[in-house]
Amino acid sequence: MARPLRIEYPGAYYRVNNRGNAGETIFTSDRDHEKFLEYLATLHERFSVKIHSYCLMSNHYHLLIETPQANLSAAIQWLNVSYAAWFNKNRKRQGHLFQGRFKAVLVDADDYLAQVSRYIHLNPVKAGITAAPQDYRWSSYSDFIKERTPPEWLDCSLLTFFGSQRKSAVKKYRDFVEVVDTLNLENPNSLSLAGGIIGDTDFVDWVQEMFLNDKSNLKEIPESRKLNPAIAVDTIVDRVAGENGVAQELIRSKGKKRNQLREIAVYLSRRLSNLSGVELGRYFGGVSGAAISAGCRRFEKKMELDAKLRKRVEQLQSQIVNFKM
Repeated sequence: MARPLRIEYPGAYYRVNNRGNAGETIFTSDRDHEKFLEYLATLHERFSVKIHSYCLMSNHYHLLIETPQANLSAAIQWLNVSYAAWFNKNRKRQGHLFQGRFKAVLVDADDYLAQVSRYIHLNPVKAGITAAPQDYRWSSYSDFIKERTPPEWLDCSLLTFFGSQRKSAVKKYRDFVEVVDTLNLENPNSLSLAGGIIGDTDFVDWVQEMFLNDKSNLKEIPESRKLNPAIAVDTIVDRVAGENGVAQELIRSKGKKRNQLREIAVYLSRRLSNLSGVELGRYFGGVSGAAISAGCRRFEKKMELDAKLRKRVEQLQSQIVNFKM
């Protein structure tokens, strides 16, 4: 049986989990948990992975991550191999620690990030280990609700979905997580409209169009879709503005209709920068992350119908990548 396709692109979000081989325990002591968290810190530094939520259970772990550099497989394989080697060495143990390949579900961040984070944080409650999520030490929930200082490698920016004022956002997120029927809480995977993708129909269509249309090249798609990552959005906007002889402000400001240069800049920023839709929304005049994603999908369809526009965008993208290199 062929392995499931890993869809990887800059700025993608994933719910990742892996279990102990044959259900075996992978965290047997506080030191095991602490060591895994140390590896998460290194994962962030070494692979530029953004870790948005985590929960370490006795025989499995859950992560909600973002990959600015389209390197999901390399990053998680390194994490699993590193921890397994340490775990085995400390116990003079041999053999596989984890049960096969890790599982990763692509997440439409603008609409489902908070739901996935909530489900991860409520895992110990659903398992009957604790009565409240903040009572479980080995998850990121206490960091989110400010009961402890978050480590530098943990990204709590999804709180911005709940408001711009930190104190109010924390309270709303806490209500979102705690004021819910935990026993009947739906697994976000059940919201998937396609295998391996949690998102609405627009997001699923976009993923299929971008990555899954050419069935003859499925194995090559993840590599061919990886772009030169982490180009500063200022560089992208400056290049688009400079090539067209306009001021950056014309591109960054919202409100003007049929502003094609702005559409191009937003689209290229979504593909080439390491910013999320929410972060790009703030950069481009204070629009929502959902508006950024929807605008990019509309622009994709425009390019499908306009070969001249598509060529123009491809040339700009090439210039930006080569300029950065």
